[in-house]
Amino acid sequence: MPVRLREPRVPLTAPRYRQPVGAVLPADDVLVAGLRAGDEETFACLLNGWSGSMLRLARSFVSTTATAEEVVQDTWLAVFQGIERFEGRSSLQTWVYRILVNIARKRGSREQRTVPWTSLLPDEGPTVDPARFRGADDPYPGDWLTSPGGWPDTESEVLAHEVRATVAATIESLPIRQQVVLTLRDIDGRSAADVCALLDLSMANQRVLLHRARAAVRAELERYFTTSGVES
Repeated sequence: MPVRLREPRVPLTAPRYRQPVGAVLPADDVLVAGLRAGDEETFACLLNGWSGSMLRLARSFVSTTATAEEVVQDTWLAVFQGIERFEGRSSLQTWVYRILVNIARKRGSREQRTVPWTSLLPDEGPTVDPARFRGADDPYPGDWLTSPGGWPDTESEVLAHEVRATVAATIESLPIRQQVVLTLRDIDGRSAADVCALLDLSMANQRVLLHRARAAVRAELERYFTTSGVES
């Protein structure tokens, strides 16, 4: 007889969807057991841990942030109602994200969006000035010529509040496609194959989006350390 799930009292939307830095979620079997038991702490843990990237992912399919928030809420409801059908053939996060993508695509279709998710912006030339890289005759062709001056070399400095705020603001300012791919790859730790499967991207498009996003963050950090006068 199926377990009767308790309706969670945890709000399905959380302000800013912030997750504590360095927070590590329990293993999938623990999370699944908690969801099936209707455990509110487990649900809150997942809500805080994944909803931020889920919101950005949903936003790439729909026209407004408000609609994206509705998609995230509908996804969590579908997860809570369907967790008994989770068979573990993929990770729990992949399963949740696939539900999100399906819901977001249906909502986006109803909005009759005309621009496909996989479309790229017109080529605006190199993302980074080619002069910043080592030449073909160098022992390490294609590598950065030099690291930007003034970058700190200690973990405590890198993790300073202003630096984290600069990175977060830069990510928020990226085109939504780049923002989602960067978040899934570098923050959520998803593999390239996972991202391509989740977003229906070719490997080449995924690489382009990730490269442009990383280059934008790097450039903003370089400007920050140069103008702030931080010394290594």
